[in-house]
Amino acid sequence: MTTGPEFTGVRQAEFDAMAGEHTQAAGRLEQLAQALYGELQGAGLDTSPAVRLRELAGRVTAQAEDLRRRQKLVHELDRRKVAFGVSTPAGSFLKVPDTLEAARGLLDGTLAGRAALKGADGDARALAELEKYASRTGDAEFAKVFLSVLGAGGVTRLPGSLAVRLREAASRGDSDRVARLSASGKQALRMLSTALAKGTDPKNPAYMGAGFLRSLAKEGRKEHKAGDTKYAGYQAQALIWRAHDGKTPFSKEFMEVVGRDAVVYEQERYKSRWAASKDLLGRTFAGDQIPMFDLASSLGLGGLLRPGTHAGGPGAQTRSSVVDDLFHAASFGKDASQALLNHTPAGWKESVLDYMLTTRWNAFRYLDDYKPFNDVLIAATTGQDTTSQKLASEMTKILADEVRPAFAKGDDGNLSIKDRAAFDRFTPLGYPLARALAANIDQFSRLLLNHATFGKASAEDLSYALTLATANDAGFEALVRAQTEHMRAALDTVPPVGLTAANAEKLGFTKSDVKKFDFDEDGRVDKADIKQFLTDRTVAEARPFGHIVEIRHQTLIAQGLDGKKASDALKNMVRDGIGLFPVPGSRQLGEQVGQAFSGLVTSAYDKLTGFGYDALSKQIGQQAATQGRSMDEAHRTLGDNRVAVERLAEQMIATAMLNKGMLDEFALKDQSFAMGTPPRLKPFTEMTPQEYSQFLEWARVTGGSDDLMDRFHNTFRRTSHVDDYLDLQIPSSPAGDK
Repeated sequence: MTTGPEFTGVRQAEFDAMAGEHTQAAGRLEQLAQALYGELQGAGLDTSPAVRLRELAGRVTAQAEDLRRRQKLVHELDRRKVAFGVSTPAGSFLKVPDTLEAARGLLDGTLAGRAALKGADGDARALAELEKYASRTGDAEFAKVFLSVLGAGGVTRLPGSLAVRLREAASRGDSDRVARLSASGKQALRMLSTALAKGTDPKNPAYMGAGFLRSLAKEGRKEHKAGDTKYAGYQAQALIWRAHDGKTPFSKEFMEVVGRDAVVYEQERYKSRWAASKDLLGRTFAGDQIPMFDLASSLGLGGLLRPGTHAGGPGAQTRSSVVDDLFHAASFGKDASQALLNHTPAGWKESVLDYMLTTRWNAFRYLDDYKPFNDVLIAATTGQDTTSQKLASEMTKILADEVRPAFAKGDDGNLSIKDRAAFDRFTPLGYPLARALAANIDQFSRLLLNHATFGKASAEDLSYALTLATANDAGFEALVRAQTEHMRAALDTVPPVGLTAANAEKLGFTKSDVKKFDFDEDGRVDKADIKQFLTDRTVAEARPFGHIVEIRHQTLIAQGLDGKKASDALKNMVRDGIGLFPVPGSRQLGEQVGQAFSGLVTSAYDKLTGFGYDALSKQIGQQAATQGRSMDEAHRTLGDNRVAVERLAEQMIATAMLNKGMLDEFALKDQSFAMGTPPRLKPFTEMTPQEYSQFLEWARVTGGSDDLMDRFHNTFRRTSHVDDYLDLQIPSSPAGDK
């Protein structure tokens, strides 16, 4: 037997003999152990030697079983002509992988690859054979061998062959064959997508190397032929991308090599025809910016080759472009999505993100399927990393510039839409834009409060972008949730009552913090100091809240909708007490805190720290909902979004005052929301909605939050900044109407 870096070489006859001798030896050892045990026990002697001999027999038996499994694989590899003999000076040896897993992967991967190649040549029985290996695609050894046998050419040819044969069967009216090919084709595409994601990821053991990636791109650009049908390789590969389920996300390296090239390839092929569609003749005879369809869509197959989609008739209107399918595959990972969007191809004057939002946007509109692109935008722009923020700011600026010309000031001074089509064409992007802004709520606040910049986006750009983001109901909810989290975090930066230089370190502060927060310079942070800083934070957070809600209000008016209606999302947030929760991981201080937040502040809740703002707030809401809580009955009477946000602010201010110890010294005797002797605050989870409402009233009157709410109200309802940024001059009106 000889060994190499990746395989062991064996002479088959000698290997068979060794396996047989091991099996015989194991049996003899077991017999000897049994006999010895009987002799020792009969003589009344220590039986431990027999026990040790039996253990040895067990180990040899296990080794013999392993050898028999290997022997069986060796015979199968040889019979199937998977492992080939190698001649050396020491004789001829059969190459066998060093592990059973690798050997099984070599065998199954080779057979599956051969079946796939036969299937690409039109062998229907081979496709049925391929299905037997569907469960193996999660194994790296299998995936690597499978792709090695197929090669980039086979990976491209198989979906092409499937699509063409399906079209032929459909054109002949052979429904049985259509059903069989559709089922086996979907399974084959699932296998290819799983294996390809693994094999093109440098971090995966199945990685095929950079050369394989380049070969995929080369095959993607080539013209292929199946029967009389010619197609671009990327049109076939796109069917694999669309079949992906995301369980092994495609890598950024795949998107950098194959994905980027596919985007450029479509642009090169379609640039001239898209340009022609914009001139008078093109508008007359073509008119639409038609994208490069994937092969199934080009052949009119509907969903017959799309896993997870009902296999309708060949004329069904399920259509996708190559780029749509690519974005579907990329959307399962942030790195893959960013690799596509955060790139400017050689010779281009615009980034891929800019190109998709402007030059290519009408191609998305042609198919009216925005989900793949929206999912990529969300994946690429909602992280807390530099690239996410860069892409989010770029999207904000681009879309603001696109929708700005759609608006004007109406006769009543409110926002009006002078070009409805210019606004409506980008409304499908409202939700991903809102998610991007929600994830960057810090930059949002700095733009408004500090005249900062967000990439190239100014506060005016932000305002016009918000017309799109807040017009989407789910987007508006995401922004309000994000700002709620931002305000809660801001209020939590205020120190507790009683902070001094002596206890600062224990409470997680520094001596310099004491000087910063000790407004009256008496050496101790008291209630008056905290009240001042709570006021500052409350006013600062009211401004972004007001911007979001007022622009939503103006956008609804411009669309001819009821701008005063309270959204159901905000009503639910008030009902569930979203503003009630303390910041995850915050220092729980004060005598009342332990009781009030009982059951709400948990280790699982604390682990939410690090989520994006809107995601964190949604998790909090889900936690409240699973407890069956209905904290605040005020949601039933909310008249508009302004009142709803003010109620959320009231919840947050009360929480902050409680959390910082500002309510500890006030008597709870005879209060409905108190319990026990001496009286203490009930857990919020045990309060009725009426008791909770009375608690908020007590905090306002006794703790002084009335003044804080008044400051919030005055800042929140001031709309002059929105008027300036959107070039409006809105007549003054009673506070309740604004």
